[in-house]
Amino acid sequence: MTNRTNSPLVEQRADPFVHKHTDGYYYFTGSVPTYDRIELRKSNTLEGLQDAETVDIWFKHDSGPMSRHIWAPEIHYLDGKWYIYFAASEEDDIWALRPYVLECKGQDPLNDEWQELGMMQAAEGDDKSFTDFSLDATIFENNGKRYFCWAEKTGGQFAASNLYLAEMESPIKLKTVQFMLTTPDYDWERVDFWVNEGPAVIKHDGKIFITFSASATGACYCMGYMEADEKADLLDRNSWTKTRHPVLETDYEKRIYGPGHNCFTVAEDNETPLCVYHARDYEEAVGDPAVVPKTDTRPHEEIIKDPLYDPNRHARMFEIKFDEQGKPVFDLY
Repeated sequence: MTNRTNSPLVEQRADPFVHKHTDGYYYFTGSVPTYDRIELRKSNTLEGLQDAETVDIWFKHDSGPMSRHIWAPEIHYLDGKWYIYFAASEEDDIWALRPYVLECKGQDPLNDEWQELGMMQAAEGDDKSFTDFSLDATIFENNGKRYFCWAEKTGGQFAASNLYLAEMESPIKLKTVQFMLTTPDYDWERVDFWVNEGPAVIKHDGKIFITFSASATGACYCMGYMEADEKADLLDRNSWTKTRHPVLETDYEKRIYGPGHNCFTVAEDNETPLCVYHARDYEEAVGDPAVVPKTDTRPHEEIIKDPLYDPNRHARMFEIKFDEQGKPVFDLY
């Protein structure tokens, strides 16, 4: 068993994603501080991820689509192939974020070649999905169906960020039109920005839970979840209920600030469920000019106030417990 503490699992990697594969290895990726590439690392233990060799498997373009803000990659193994889903924008339109897909040509994701499959495709007749600020896609299966869940701001960068859900036709195309899973309803989802993003899925005792992160990315960043019965129609709004209050938020005593954008995995025993998330060790984010793209010509005083360029969101983890009602408990200990 690994050490279940909230000390960094992997330093300076926000939006962490861990996939435990059938070969027994943990595959890790996340947003690098420079937002200019996608890297992978693997280890047969979780703690080994910290010092594992990192392999850059893809770099951003110099211009056009996929040339800025390479964010929140996730690695999935679907239908016998490796895929990476990530968000990216353009140097000439830095908030034009869209979801893109890479496919590995072989079975060794750290060493085999990756090819670009372009932007994730909406279903036939869906003229709304991926037409605006879209990011943080994740994939899960339930009752023989595969689903795509993502965040999208319909109305531009400063609109509300909602979570959407759709069934998938293939690894690169949706089968159904988008269904709005959740929009920021409560005060804890509306601090500085109205945000629901970073979905992740865990199942337990016949229930499915989709966690999500809320509010701006500073110390106010926090997590809630949506809950449904596994046998329910997941594309029916009446199947879902939302937590009234956040289930994970800043803990000043433990010096864990802005916890969020999590994923779920299991321990080395293949049974113990774990939550992997990111958080800072301090409250006030400070931008580091060293990780800011050269094309960003803002004054120094503006850059250091930008939390996006604070590199110290570290990947951390803790064990998930379940209460008497079968609901997940998110305790920082």
